[in-house]
Amino acid sequence: MKTLKQTSILTFAIPALLLAAAFFGNLFIEGFNWSLFDFIIAGILLFGTAFIINLVVSSNKSFSSKLIICGIILIVLILIWMELAVGIFGTPFAGS
Repeated sequence: MKTLKQTSILTFAIPALLLAAAFFGNLFIEGFNWSLFDFIIAGILLFGTAFIINLVVSSNKSFSSKLIICGIILIVLILIWMELAVGIFGTPFAGS
């Protein structure tokens, strides 16, 4: 059984690894060109999501409630990421 501290470390390690992968991709892959602003926005989105999920996991709700809430949080993250990446909804939020 994992302790709450181990779960928190794992929750925040995943966004750090994703940002590290994006950083090294930016260095070595030709068509991958993120600016500093892109990394800042990605960090805010990923670590903000990890923080909210960590709050949900440490709450006193049932396992099924935690699973549903975390699923909704991840769906919202994916929709925001897609909107910022390609403007799927065509809002000014994505710069379209």
